[in-house]
Amino acid sequence: MLSAVEALAHLLKNASPVNEEETVPTQAALGRVLAKDIASQVDVPPLDNTSMDGYAVRSSEITQVGTVLRMAQRIPAGSVGQSLETGTIARIFTGAPIPQGADAVVMQEDCIVQDQNELVQINSVPNAGQWIRRRGEDLTAGKLALTAGSLLRPQQLGVAASAGYAQLPVKRKVRVAAFFTGDELSLPGEPLKPGGIYNSNRDTLLGVIRSLGCEATDYGIVPDRLEATRAALRTASANHDLIITSGGVSVGEEDHIKPAVNAEGRLDLWQIGIKPGKPLAFGAVRKQQQSDQETWFIGLPGNPVSSFVTFLLFVRPFILKLQGRSDLSSPSYLMRADFDWLKPDRRNEFLRVKINAQGGLDLFPNQSSGVLTSAAWGDGLLDCPAGQGFKKGDMVRYIPFSGLLS
Repeated sequence: MLSAVEALAHLLKNASPVNEEETVPTQAALGRVLAKDIASQVDVPPLDNTSMDGYAVRSSEITQVGTVLRMAQRIPAGSVGQSLETGTIARIFTGAPIPQGADAVVMQEDCIVQDQNELVQINSVPNAGQWIRRRGEDLTAGKLALTAGSLLRPQQLGVAASAGYAQLPVKRKVRVAAFFTGDELSLPGEPLKPGGIYNSNRDTLLGVIRSLGCEATDYGIVPDRLEATRAALRTASANHDLIITSGGVSVGEEDHIKPAVNAEGRLDLWQIGIKPGKPLAFGAVRKQQQSDQETWFIGLPGNPVSSFVTFLLFVRPFILKLQGRSDLSSPSYLMRADFDWLKPDRRNEFLRVKINAQGGLDLFPNQSSGVLTSAAWGDGLLDCPAGQGFKKGDMVRYIPFSGLLS
């Protein structure tokens, strides 16, 4: 069995970003992946401006507290004032351009207006440059604003807008097909079959796929039959970049994923040394209408925690690379374990844990791969290397769910 590191490296080595790009309005680009570097079209800010409501002054004219000067003009945001005359100051509001001749701003709280707003007493001695935002201090025209491969979050959209972009070049969405095998499965709202269970993996996996900004196609539950599985693979391969299945990847008589994928394409990887999630399949399925092209295939275990964990650790970075994103690694931190783990498995374990009020990690009491409530309760995963235990108080690698679901 490959280790988790080896398996992920194998998947990422095979993944290449989709080639197609499109241009969308900046407002519609949230959650998309930037296809090209963009440089600022303007200086940001375009002029020196004030970061405070107050008075624009020549600092050399205010050498002591209590200096009184005449207010000669008023400059609201969105207007440009006149050159500041000697012995005068300008009332100025946040964001307004600094008038020529002024080199500092005194906050209004440090000033007292006298003589019907014509005279102002300055009660602090300003330093040159204070409360002034310089032209181009954020971006200069022609400077790189955002790099290709960036996930466009709200703050990236704000940068693009400030740089003058009403539209952005983005990668097209990755198209993912999903189906679920198991004659025991029923959909919520249907009566349970004798010996059956509701299909939780469908909602979990489709939810994660969509949260990553993919176009998801749900092919539902496929019967535990070899030909039905092959037919589902052929159909799903037609217009998708990736096929994801859940269940049927073990070695039982009713597990048909392995022979089906081998018949419709190829299988490169089978089983990895992690817990939960040992049975993980990776390969490709031939496109029926284009026999020289393939659709990537990843088969996940059927147990709900195994399916969820292997998706986050392996499928997520694979999809990110297909999207052309540059941030493929899972965020992780060293945190304190507030429990003992003295009987480690020979496989790399990923334990469901929660951050407690003391800043340590608590363990969900039941770590079974079938107990999905452990993932709903937890804040993330504790990465326990193969064969290595730890004691309460030891520092361990923690992977938050919050960094894996976007």
